[in-house]
Parts: sequence; C-alpha cells; structure tokens
Amino acid sequence: MADLPSESAPVEKPSKPKPFSRLRLAVGDAKAARQPSGLEFALADRLDFLNEQHWDKLAAYGSVFLSREYLSAFREAGPRDLMLRAGIIYRGGVPVACFATQTFEVDGTQLVGSVELLSDEDKAQFAIKKLTRKALGTIRRRVMVCGNVISWGPHGIAIRDGENSEEIWTAIAEALYRLRRGDKLHGQTDYVIVKDLPKSISEQASVLSRFGYRAVETEPDMVLAVSEAWSSLDDYLGDLNKKYRKSARGVLKSIEDAGISVSPIAEVDAASTRLHELYRNVAERADVRLAGIPEEFFPTLARSLGPDRFATVVARKGEEIIGFVTVVRDGETAVGYYLGVDYEKNAELPVYHRLLFAVIEQAIEWKCRRVSFGRTALDAKARLGCTPEPTFVWIRHRVPVLNIVVKQLLRAVPHAEPPERNPFKNQPEI
Repeated sequence: MADLPSESAPVEKPSKPKPFSRLRLAVGDAKAARQPSGLEFALADRLDFLNEQHWDKLAAYGSVFLSREYLSAFREAGPRDLMLRAGIIYRGGVPVACFATQTFEVDGTQLVGSVELLSDEDKAQFAIKKLTRKALGTIRRRVMVCGNVISWGPHGIAIRDGENSEEIWTAIAEALYRLRRGDKLHGQTDYVIVKDLPKSISEQASVLSRFGYRAVETEPDMVLAVSEAWSSLDDYLGDLNKKYRKSARGVLKSIEDAGISVSPIAEVDAASTRLHELYRNVAERADVRLAGIPEEFFPTLARSLGPDRFATVVARKGEEIIGFVTVVRDGETAVGYYLGVDYEKNAELPVYHRLLFAVIEQAIEWKCRRVSFGRTALDAKARLGCTPEPTFVWIRHRVPVLNIVVKQLLRAVPHAEPPERNPFKNQPEI
C-alpha cells in the first residue's frame, strides 16, 4: 500500500485544464502533419502513370470503385471540373496501400443537408440546421476528397492485408498533405475530406486526429443481409413476416396489373437520354449534392465494368421508361447505385419501391451476401429489412485553428436516423 500523506504534507490539488489547450492541440496537429512517415510515395495526375500491377493488386483489397475499370470510366465520362489524383504508398519498395482523390470547388451548403420543419418539436433542430447551413454557405471553398464524390462507402483507399493501420493512415495523411501542397498552383485547397468510413475503419483511422482531422457521423448506409437460402425474390418474400410480405406483394401486384415491366437492359447507350432525364428528376431534389453525372456516364460505366459487375434495370409502361436503377457488384456486395423515376407516374404507382425489389433480385442473381442501399429513404429501406451501418467522414481545414470551428459547426448538424423495423419472421415488431 502506498504511504498516505502526513498531515503536514501539502495535498496536491487536481490540475485545471490549461487555457487555450485546444489552440495548442491544433498547432501541435499542424506540426505533426509536417513530420514524414518514413514510407515512400508514387503520386500521379493520372492512374495510367502508376504501376498497373501494383495498383491492381492493392485495389483488390478495396472496392470495385477503386478498380482501374471504374476509375477509367470516371475520368472519361464522370463529373466535370474535378481534378483527379491517385497514389501508391510503398515500404522499402513494396506496395502497401493505394488511394484516389478528387478536388473541386464547393459551396458549404452542399455538404450539409436541410431538414423539413414538421412540428413544434422540430423547431430547435431546424433552427440549428438552418444556422449551420448559413454559416457554411457564406464562403465557396476548394475541397479535396479522398474517396468518391458520386458513391458512398470507403472507396478512396485500399490497404494490403496485415498492415499496421496506424502506420498506413499516418502515411495517408502525409500523402494527402503532399498533394494539397503540390496542387497549390491550381488554387488553395481549404478542406481535405476522407469519406465514407464505416465505424470499424473509422476507428482504425483515428490516428488522423493527430493531423487535425475531425470525425463527423453522417447518415448510415442501409444494408440488407442476403441469405444463402434465397435463390429468387420469392424466397426473400417468404422470409418476411405476414405484414411486410403482404405489403411487398401489393407493390409487385400493382406494378404488374398496371402493365409495367421491370427487367435489365443490355444496351444502355440507346436509353441514355431518358435515363439521364430520370436521374436528374431525383438528383435535383437531393438536399446534398457534390457533383452531377453527365449523360454518357452510365453507358461508359456499363461498358467498362461489363454485365458481371454492372446492371441497369428499367421499369417500362409500354415503350416508355418510367424508372430505372443501376446496380454495381462490389465483391460480395451489390450496391444499389443510382436511381431515377418519373415522379408523376410514381405518385400513381409504387415505381420507386418496385425498383428497390429489383436491386434485391439482382443481388440474389449475382449470389451477393449483402445489398448496400445507401443513405436516402431510410424508412423505405428499413421496411425491406435493411439495418443501418454507421458512417463517418474525416474533415480537416488547411488552417489548423479553424479545425476547432469546423468541428463545432458540424457537430451541431443533426442527421436522420432510420426507424427500427423487423420485417422478417421470428423477429418482434418494434
């Protein structure tokens, strides 16, 4: 047992937090960002300039959205006015990680969605969101995103299995710092964003906080686990409880009775104009939109990924396409990518909901084990049996002191939470 202090011995008082500790932490972050990681880098303006074999081996540890096929389609036909960069991280000449970035100018309100005022209980939340949007919208800023501005998920980084996460994420912070400084001739980059990391990866990336990055939770990715026992949509419906199965069959029947066919198409080029029109219907209603997709993007991506990794499913009324959804195969995950609908037709019939079932059908056909439906229409996707997976972005401002302001502003932004639903058998309804 440790000796107790004598009556005459002075008793140490608990130390108080020193003033300006946050400021010193921010300055410390800036110093940490200038310390080399000890790893080596190959940074390029084009993916073609990097070692193809090294990139392909590393990208296999990540996502199809980091594949050469996807990124080539993105460069050829993706959003305009984006500056693309790619890099490979080496240790002693051995490739250990790769990453891709996109830099562009953005209004702060594009990063923060708004909420609709529905009741008196929502007034406080609405006021906070409105003030935050106003604060962020006062200045137009240049942003570098490590990830993909037109997809969700950890699509910006791939790390070789078995690597030390702290070492690699430290190197990623250095690589992003080098890119930001090297691109200064194109304009001052104000924000660096690493998006969208699920909770497990975000925890591994926590070393980014040493370099001034701040984690912000966004809307969750709605994910459906696909049972190995499902060989058709009927099998999925059979696993729903009576209430949800009746509702799902009602959607399918109403679409069928209206003479609407739902099936994949092979020639995306021929339908590209109509698909883009329907896509814009949805995109222009979106509250948060970083970049728009040109008309040629879907046909280009279809050719680049091929039918084994990309599907376009359309809903037709006669010869008219009234809705579509694209699905990307990312390993064992089917990603319900972009969707478009004719809102007049959708007001009469559940076209949107039928297209969600089409994504499940495609996932079952590809024998995927999960479906990623993204971060919109949370209630509709919860009714399908999806569960939320928390998602985080890490944000850093070029002026270290302002990272404190950014953190406080974004902390005040509420994000939508999905309702709890248990549509499958043997699960209690909440």
